[in-house]
Amino acid sequence: MVHPSSSKENLSLTVAKFGGTSVADFPAMLRCAHIIKNDSSNRLVVVSASAGVTNYLVRLSQANLLLEEQADIIEKIQAIQLNITQHLAKDVEQALNTEIKGLLEELATHALKQSQQHSVKQGDAILSFGEQLSSRIFAQVLQSIDVNGAYFNVQQVMKTNSLYGKAVVDIEQLSLACTEILAPKLAQQVLVTQGFIGQDGLGETTTLGRGGSDYSAALLAEALHAGNLSVWTDVVGIFTTDPRITDQARAIKEISFGEAAEMATFGAKILHPATLIPAMRQNIPVFVGSSKEPEKGGTQIKKSVASNPTYRSIALRREQTLVTVKSPAMLHASGFLAQVFGILAKHELSVDLITTSEISVALTFDNPSGSTQALITSAVVEELEQLCEVTVEHGLSLVAVIGNGLDCAKGIGQRIFQTINDTSVRLICHGASANNLCFLVNEQDANSVVEKLHRELFV
Repeated sequence: MVHPSSSKENLSLTVAKFGGTSVADFPAMLRCAHIIKNDSSNRLVVVSASAGVTNYLVRLSQANLLLEEQADIIEKIQAIQLNITQHLAKDVEQALNTEIKGLLEELATHALKQSQQHSVKQGDAILSFGEQLSSRIFAQVLQSIDVNGAYFNVQQVMKTNSLYGKAVVDIEQLSLACTEILAPKLAQQVLVTQGFIGQDGLGETTTLGRGGSDYSAALLAEALHAGNLSVWTDVVGIFTTDPRITDQARAIKEISFGEAAEMATFGAKILHPATLIPAMRQNIPVFVGSSKEPEKGGTQIKKSVASNPTYRSIALRREQTLVTVKSPAMLHASGFLAQVFGILAKHELSVDLITTSEISVALTFDNPSGSTQALITSAVVEELEQLCEVTVEHGLSLVAVIGNGLDCAKGIGQRIFQTINDTSVRLICHGASANNLCFLVNEQDANSVVEKLHRELFV
């Protein structure tokens, strides 16, 4: 084993990330443990919370929860975890159960404080328990099949700011800490650690927000100069489109970073876009496969691939909001868009797509949580209306055709829109990227549009 800090690139080191369904129960954990055992390059394992646990923790982190419901939730979390530990050797099970119950007592204390005085900081502490539990258990499952596995607290190295709920990692501090603390341990044993969580300068627990577990794994791979990052999920790699929409969808063997980033950005849920950023910075290949069926292989994501087809995949993102701002003042005037974007920035709103005409601008916004809470609030609209007319539309879905050279290939638009000529298209965004052509359709038409396009472009 090459010491991770002894060379710029440690090609013998793989960081393996397992999602919630991969560590949901004992059979699932055992499959993952054998994946680790079967490849000696797997040295660092990053896990999510066991499936179902995070949903319970989210509920527990809410305000004004009755004591009876808090106790019920904690009991359900305990049942999920003890259902796994009961399959281990009795002495291991007893020691682990004692540790789990101790953690759940801590969780109960945090939940009580949260119900009395709600805070985002307390919420982060609560949400961190899922990964703390699953990582301890998985380390013992590894040991049960004679892998020298051990628990590692990621908060020793994953230092962040204090933006609770969506903390920003200090990349330089992470790199230094990985070299000094983590790398020497990896030379001796397989370490199991947590995704999603970190620690700020005050010693408080933080979380990295949406996609935080995959992103954690990618950051650790970057800091360790790993040779590979493996992301194990419940699907056999990345598909040409969502298999739930059409049974004609097929797995993609290899894909470039650029294409994968577009797919992740525009709706493919296998990877969060942030995951690819550290991998791209260090040119670390990313593998995506199924922990249920590792023998079927998966998708390799690399800087350059042998095949660069015009059409690679179709992504779909639901819950889109379209805002159109219109004002004659735009005509031959400067500064109008700066004012619009200033208002949006003030309300921490990120624009996805934008198209313009002489006197109007159309902007799309993603609602990733699927929350019923309005993304564009009345306060945002009122501020914008001081500048211009504002129209807000909901019930839209974003379809993204992803591939290569789409910004300059002939006949692209004709082929795509002729295929769906019986569908109303609300907005088109083309030319800004060589890797995608995007458009908005009504939500009720989305599945049909994707299915028709997939049949035309891939079958």
